[in-house]
Amino acid sequence: MRRILAQTRKELTQIIRDKMALGLALVLPLTQLILMGTAIALTVADLPIAVQDFDDSPTSRTLIDAFRQSNTFHIVPFSVDRQPETAFTSNLARAALIIPARFGRDIARGVSSPVQMLIDASDSNTARLVSGYAAEVTGAWNANNGGGAQAAPVTAAIRFWYNPGRSSKKFYGPGIFVLVLSLFPPLLATLASAKEGEQKTILQVYVSSISAHEFLLGKIFTFMIVAFCECLLLLTLLFTYFGLNFAGDPTPFIIGTILYAFCVSSFGTWIGCAIPNQAAAMQAVALGGFLLVFMLSGLIFPIQNIPVQIRWLSNFIWGRYYIDIVRDALLQGGGWPAQWWKVLVIGFTGSVFYAMAWRTMRRMQLKA
Repeated sequence: MRRILAQTRKELTQIIRDKMALGLALVLPLTQLILMGTAIALTVADLPIAVQDFDDSPTSRTLIDAFRQSNTFHIVPFSVDRQPETAFTSNLARAALIIPARFGRDIARGVSSPVQMLIDASDSNTARLVSGYAAEVTGAWNANNGGGAQAAPVTAAIRFWYNPGRSSKKFYGPGIFVLVLSLFPPLLATLASAKEGEQKTILQVYVSSISAHEFLLGKIFTFMIVAFCECLLLLTLLFTYFGLNFAGDPTPFIIGTILYAFCVSSFGTWIGCAIPNQAAAMQAVALGGFLLVFMLSGLIFPIQNIPVQIRWLSNFIWGRYYIDIVRDALLQGGGWPAQWWKVLVIGFTGSVFYAMAWRTMRRMQLKA
């Protein structure tokens, strides 16, 4: 144990002396959480929409006002003698609302009078959101003006749980938190290990009496400490700027975080030992610690939306299970009954990475 602590102290001393590594460990994670947590949004706001009112009646103006009062849309005046497609090609609007002539008279007579909504679908995600919001606005207008009351006798009372305001920060904040812990601790671990192999200072380890277990555990504990420091800084940001808090029993999160720090540190150490080249090792960690977690863990979109041909890969992405643990702890509060097996999967994955790192170092020492 004394050799492990000495190895840990040596690695921490090197990180503290390297100002660039210290900034990479503490400053960049906060920057990434703020930028990605606020730049990615689930909702659409102030979307410019062109309106062509061929009726110009009090009824048509109330419909336009309904769109204007929505936080989603920003009404842009548009002449009726122009083609609505020109609003898209000139980047004046992303959608066009066309109200036909005799709209007010048809509504007064109780006759259905459809309006046309043209949507720029070059951005399919935004187009889908605009379509849904426009349907909500027209549905609310129909209810307030007596239209469709007989056609829709049943209405659904919708209540949003865990995130009633549909805040993008509360959804993406925990995911970016996991992404940061998946990237920076293993990146620092692999750089430290690959650097020793690249500069041949690892030979000092081969001729020493330290065992592979002691050498690896010393390195892993070092970057687990780095991960815990990052975790505290990021949680402070989540609890203040992002407005989150623990929703239930925090012990699954605490134990899951300890095991996840061991998992990612073991992953980075294994890559650094297996690839004694800093550039190549860094690319391998970026693939496993960033790209796969970013795309296949459910951070951006549900796993069910991933094409079935590659969806099976998400079962091997360790960040997938930790994201569920973090979101449960900060939003849902399901606790151990819902998360116990995910904690075990993370612990098992970390054990596999450690065993692979030990096997790599053991072979190298035997060759020496």
